[in-house]
Amino acid sequence: MRSRATAATALCLALAAGAATAQVARADDDLPTRAEVRDAQRAVAGSADDVAPVQAALGAANDRLRVVAIAAAQASEAFNGARYEAAQARIAARKALRTERAALADQERLREAYAESVVTSYEAMPELTALSGVMESEGILDVLEQMSTMEGAQQALDAKYDDFDVASTAAEVARNLAAETRAEAEATETAAREARDRAQAAADDAAAEAQAVAAEKSGLLAHLADLQDISVDLATRRQAGLERAAAEAAADAAQAAADAQAAAAVEAVEPEPAPQADPADQADPVPAPAPVPAPTPEPAPVPEPAPAPEPAPAASGAAAAIDFAREQIGEPYVWGAAGPGSWDCSGLTMGAWQQGGRSLPHYSVAQYDASTPVSVGDLVPGDLLFWGSSDDPSSIFHVALYVGEGQMIHAPRSGQPVQEASMYYWTPPNFFARP
Repeated sequence: MRSRATAATALCLALAAGAATAQVARADDDLPTRAEVRDAQRAVAGSADDVAPVQAALGAANDRLRVVAIAAAQASEAFNGARYEAAQARIAARKALRTERAALADQERLREAYAESVVTSYEAMPELTALSGVMESEGILDVLEQMSTMEGAQQALDAKYDDFDVASTAAEVARNLAAETRAEAEATETAAREARDRAQAAADDAAAEAQAVAAEKSGLLAHLADLQDISVDLATRRQAGLERAAAEAAADAAQAAADAQAAAAVEAVEPEPAPQADPADQADPVPAPAPVPAPTPEPAPVPEPAPAPEPAPAASGAAAAIDFAREQIGEPYVWGAAGPGSWDCSGLTMGAWQQGGRSLPHYSVAQYDASTPVSVGDLVPGDLLFWGSSDDPSSIFHVALYVGEGQMIHAPRSGQPVQEASMYYWTPPNFFARP
């Protein structure tokens, strides 16, 4: 029995040894040649050389997305501006119409008064003619009195005519002004409709470009994953991490630059300490006679030091504005929207500060004009951050609500909901104001 088991074991060992020998033989047969190794090394090197262009193409795709996003924001705020101007023109037209109606009513009233005076004067003419006055008078004094009455009546009639003439002129001016303001209102309405169409086209272009960029980035990421021999999901997450890290680094650099600028401004206004005189240059003072010691007074009680003031909280209006803006986080961006449920950039800040007790127009340029400009070093929670394409405030195309610690709440663009982010996450703002 034992010899049979021993034989079986020996047979298994022999078979295993044979299989291993055969596997080694097959492995020896599949070993790559030196030429194959060189080709593989060149392929790896070539793939590494291709990674940089792919990453550059990804960066270019992000730049295209940023450009169309800015163009869409500019078009959206241009529509808000045209709509704001149209509203102002409608207000002016209504005011001019009221002025015209009042002037016409005044003109009609004075016309009727003048007509009545003419009729009255005509009816009194037989008694007030110079000839009848002379013939029926009882003396020179009676003649003079009659002539004085005639002169007074004529002056009164002339005065009423002058009033009517002035009212007619005012009515004509008011009529022309009303016509001009109506024409201007119609023109601004047309401009607002055209701006609306341009904003819609820009939004559509931005959405189409975003889809194209997303498709392009998907292909580039798949190619990058193939080149780097990693999964597409891992490449996507890695690229997103690289882009996020780059954005955070840029934000940190911008924040550091702003802090340095603020510190330099503080140092520029601090007075330099007065130079200390060298004791060696001073003459030895002549000792004064010792004073007669006075009676020692009772020591006064030492007052307790006042506690250090706590930092001032945000104003109640600003706090209400920030609380309202935070409640909207996650709601979608829609150009021209001012809630509820969807917002554009100036619609959000208008709605937030409406809760804070401050009325702002639905237009970022007008919001800046209606606020007090401040510097970046003076920002407090509740202030407004603005982005413009130049140093001229009329170029402003985006606005956000500053919430402190370098953070803001804003409605970025189509496809990006209301969110809280670093004020430097995109490009640094170049205008700042306090409502």
